[in-house]
Amino acid sequence: MTLETVDYQADNAAELFVKSLHETGFGVLKNHPIPQELVESIYQQWQEFFNSERKYQFEFSPATQDGYFPASVSETAKGHSVKDIKEYFHVYPWGKVPPELSEQILDYYQRTNAFAAELLAWVEAYAPAAVQANLSMALSEMIKDSHKTLLRILHYPPMTGVEEPGAIRAAAHEDINLLTILPAANEPGLQVLAKNGEWLDVPCDFGNLIINIGDMLQEASGGYFPSTTHRVINPSGERSQHSRLSLPLFLHPKPEVVLSERYTADSYLMERLRELGLI
Repeated sequence: MTLETVDYQADNAAELFVKSLHETGFGVLKNHPIPQELVESIYQQWQEFFNSERKYQFEFSPATQDGYFPASVSETAKGHSVKDIKEYFHVYPWGKVPPELSEQILDYYQRTNAFAAELLAWVEAYAPAAVQANLSMALSEMIKDSHKTLLRILHYPPMTGVEEPGAIRAAAHEDINLLTILPAANEPGLQVLAKNGEWLDVPCDFGNLIINIGDMLQEASGGYFPSTTHRVINPSGERSQHSRLSLPLFLHPKPEVVLSERYTADSYLMERLRELGLI
């Protein structure tokens, strides 16, 4: 299995993209409307922020989950006992953001959130009729006016050689939300687990946009769209001295949205945050 890159401007882009999501849990787009120069500028500015002591002035609030999460409280992936090697910052339009970084990062949030809504409409249009009929509401309605969609700026620091045994940048996991929108990081390392058990490198050409399905869409679609396991592996050689930055937008429904007979969006999210040790 390979992950094919779909040209967003192609006439059959929506169909090919949704086909990839169904078969692999991932879709990769090129020639999309998110400006590469905006992503590059964000990476540069936030690298400087993570390198500074200023980050500690914005430590996260456990109640609202916005702000800076140091490596000491970083996630432990579900089913794992060792923390990931990363630090990150959670951006919500209503949350804390360094004033000097807010205009650009909130511009990116709004652009990508709007584009994500278009991609959800693609998913809706090319899902089988039985999947569409099972949704409690249209996917685009699930996210309308949602205050839960999260932009995470991730910093994986250079390797030190004294990392905890078994620790990697991001242990194998699935995302919680509907869709995750991720511009290619400044360094490689993202891999997806294929159905045959093989780890595949996700195409990381700078300028690509990588989209993967989260558990909530898997739940809402009755498993038709699979929330595929992925990870970020540790670099080796000269690349081990490089930081890695990435910028995932986690598209979340409104809390009251019914995903299935078992879950609302809120009950699902709270269950997973407890499993991750974040609440």
